[in-house]
Amino acid sequence: MRAKELRQKYLEFFQTKKHIIVPSASLVPENDPTTLFTGSGMQPMIAYLMGEKHPLGKRITDSQKSFRSGDIEEVGDNRHTTFFEMLGNWSLGDYFKKEQLSWMFEFLTKIIRLDPKNIYVTVFRGDENLKIPRDNESVGIWKELFKSVGVEAKDVDFVEKNGMQGGKIFYYPVEKNWWSRAGVPDKMPIGEPGGPDSEMFWDFGEERKIHENSPWKNEPCHPNCDCGRFLEIGNNVFMEYIKTEKGFEFLKQKNVDFGGGLERILAALNNNPDIFLTDIFSQGIKKLEDLSGKKYVGNEEAFRVILDHLRATTFLIGDGVLPSNKDQGYFARRLVRRAVRFAHRLGIKNNFCGDVAKIFIEEYKSEYVNLGVEEEKIVAELEREEDKFRSTLGKGLKHYKLAVEAGKFEIIPGEITFNLYQTYGFPIEIVEELAKEDGKKINREEFDEELKKHQDLSRTASEGKFKGGLADHSEKTTQYHTVAHLMLAGLRKVLGKNVHQKGSNITEERIRFDFSYPEKMAEEQKKAVEDFVNVAIKSKTEVVMEEMTPEEAKNSGAEGEFGHKYGDRVKVYSIGEYSREICGGPHIKNTLEIKGIFKIKKEESSSAGVRRIKAVVEQLNKNE
Repeated sequence: MRAKELRQKYLEFFQTKKHIIVPSASLVPENDPTTLFTGSGMQPMIAYLMGEKHPLGKRITDSQKSFRSGDIEEVGDNRHTTFFEMLGNWSLGDYFKKEQLSWMFEFLTKIIRLDPKNIYVTVFRGDENLKIPRDNESVGIWKELFKSVGVEAKDVDFVEKNGMQGGKIFYYPVEKNWWSRAGVPDKMPIGEPGGPDSEMFWDFGEERKIHENSPWKNEPCHPNCDCGRFLEIGNNVFMEYIKTEKGFEFLKQKNVDFGGGLERILAALNNNPDIFLTDIFSQGIKKLEDLSGKKYVGNEEAFRVILDHLRATTFLIGDGVLPSNKDQGYFARRLVRRAVRFAHRLGIKNNFCGDVAKIFIEEYKSEYVNLGVEEEKIVAELEREEDKFRSTLGKGLKHYKLAVEAGKFEIIPGEITFNLYQTYGFPIEIVEELAKEDGKKINREEFDEELKKHQDLSRTASEGKFKGGLADHSEKTTQYHTVAHLMLAGLRKVLGKNVHQKGSNITEERIRFDFSYPEKMAEEQKKAVEDFVNVAIKSKTEVVMEEMTPEEAKNSGAEGEFGHKYGDRVKVYSIGEYSREICGGPHIKNTLEIKGIFKIKKEESSSAGVRRIKAVVEQLNKNE
């Protein structure tokens, strides 16, 4: 069965049970300061679980986009992903355990025809400290359901050393069979809803015992163990409690919150525990095999990391999360860079992220329309982020290897990890992974100290920045710095030789530039400056640096503040006949490195006799 068919069957089934289908909420939660991402189907429903009336009624169903940043390091095995779809249905103070468990059993065994002999379930054991009883009601319902299809269902109290004990229904403690946004009851804040649950597992068989090297070969097995035999495919949460200062009390209403992983149910249908061998990933695997010349089998970890991370980032950018160093954007950046690193391991040397994203957009755009609408933006952002990291990846890996080998470190000092972070763009988690792969560790405290020192210097030491006000030395910022030279030359040509730079702030995103001029620029003047700069960009002119005395620089026609006290020698950067200027910052080597069209976005007053321009270089489409 294909993912689209399973999704449709699920939603249509609950539609027959008088549920209203609602679209997925965004991966970026609205009005929920407790988390950066939507990590479950429950999050967008909190208000209604607490008693607020849903405008569409008491029975709701959907397929919710979900992202769990905490699972990034887990990706690489056959079942973990950061992004997934959660098939969900809710009773908001309507039906409860009997209907929910009966309908789920019907869906699994009758609609999509999973063999009930391979289905195992767990229930809440009860907790005296919480004063919440054992869930005997769910056990009774499950027994009747299994009996209706001729399957004996023995219920047992889980004891790890006793393994399966011939059981079909397992009582587990609160650590395993309780659900809330915050996790187990001890971690729940006052006012948080939660409740016991009944989870459903698919049994792939005891093939783990066939493999002589399996670490679980001689260990007792049970549905919640990690041997690979069982896979959780759904969780029926009976959301009826709220945490108060006095302990747990009943909510105003009894709710049902079901969540079932679409990819995991597909794996059960395939009777193959590798969720990456479902149709969702088939075209992505083929693409990576073509690009790398390697097969999925034998390279599973790298393939899985790349496919998961790029699918997740495709959805994140589609919901407005752009790679950056802050908040949600940090995780998008980390995912892309981790994918590129694993691609490097496979021998993929050229940009590929945008092409893989297109495959996922095609797979999902009929269900998640925004992906098709935002395709150009998604691909462009991925390509930009990949470009940025690829430019330093090889050098960073080489620096890491040389530094570690030279020092013969078992614990890598913060100075080395911070240099990889600052100079080569390696998120600290990637450095930690590199160390782990080499059997080493990092000194995280030293890294944090180095980072804090850098942040303090950045905030307080303006003299630490070189002339020109650049935010950093990155490739994009360096391009913008060179463009600023061309813009000043254009301004002087259009507005006159009395125009001089009065300050600038240049980042990877834009140029902010102050210059001496007494009045507002006319539209035709701005257009003339844009044309001058764009002609220079397209001219493929070499950028040449010469060292000379300030007097020689002045006599050569270089632009500069000659009332300023320069040193004995200055650097003069020339861009053909377009620009000649004294400057101490980094520059590109040729204008052909600037990919795009220069555009003045805003021109306004900065202070008396000084104007301010905000300008960008707009990226060209591939077909332009």
